[in-house]
Amino acid sequence: MTNPDTLSPALLAWATRALGARPTIHHVSHPRENSRVWQLTLPSHIRFYLKVSPEPVMYERETLALRHAVPALGAGRAPQLRASSADHLALLLTSVPGRPLKQQKLSRAEEARAHRQGGALLARLHAAGDLNGARRAEAEQALQAAADSAEHHLQEAGDRLTAAEQKRVRELAEQLRTLPPLPLAFIHGDAWERNLLWSKELGHAAWLDFERSRFAAAVQDFVLMACSTWADRPDLRAACLQGYGRDLTPEEQQALKCLAALDAMNCVIWGPKLDDPSVTTRGWRTLDRLVEGVFA
Repeated sequence: MTNPDTLSPALLAWATRALGARPTIHHVSHPRENSRVWQLTLPSHIRFYLKVSPEPVMYERETLALRHAVPALGAGRAPQLRASSADHLALLLTSVPGRPLKQQKLSRAEEARAHRQGGALLARLHAAGDLNGARRAEAEQALQAAADSAEHHLQEAGDRLTAAEQKRVRELAEQLRTLPPLPLAFIHGDAWERNLLWSKELGHAAWLDFERSRFAAAVQDFVLMACSTWADRPDLRAACLQGYGRDLTPEEQQALKCLAALDAMNCVIWGPKLDDPSVTTRGWRTLDRLVEGVFA
């Protein structure tokens, strides 16, 4: 049986050709089943990362993002694509200064700076995608597609939800169908503190992990932060949106609440499957806030 933590000879040979030298290898995947990432260090001490995508669609999304939208963030603000292999679903990426906010203890001022810069970078990303033709249609249908997923999520969650919780989720999902057209964007798709880097030395932020990037409603990029960090830190919400350059419209705020219900369903379903109590807790807490009417 192949050890998923071990870089295969074929992948190592591909990376060596792309880098022009044989690197030393260090396994640095996230502690979850489908994460496969290695740090590659050249004899010159320059570092790269080799990432194998879990699914073809994630490889395609991240490749598109890195080629066509992510460069708009600027040097050092996101990984750059050195090489890619559709055969291996592999991406060879440059290293970016900093560590995820989730892994650091920062002062409140530093946290605010990181979120403000993170919001500014999201604004650049949102404006970078080419919203023409099929891509615009994809973005325009994003909230409808989210609403369509609600019943499946509820069935999978089963009797883990009370009748009141099920009713609230259905109500909010249906409200997504009645909202007017919202601002569209090329979104990160997984924007929260696990993927927001902060460099204390440089005093700047960066985003990574674009495998869920896509064309959608811009507000969809704020759901994870609204359901996690912002729940206890409205000051960080304000900082992020200040950096973003605008507050959410009333219609976007309503969409955010509706989308939070669907994120809660995902957490309740996938948290136990992934053996991740923090994800499960996020889901139940969001549901409680929605049922009690205190989600903001």
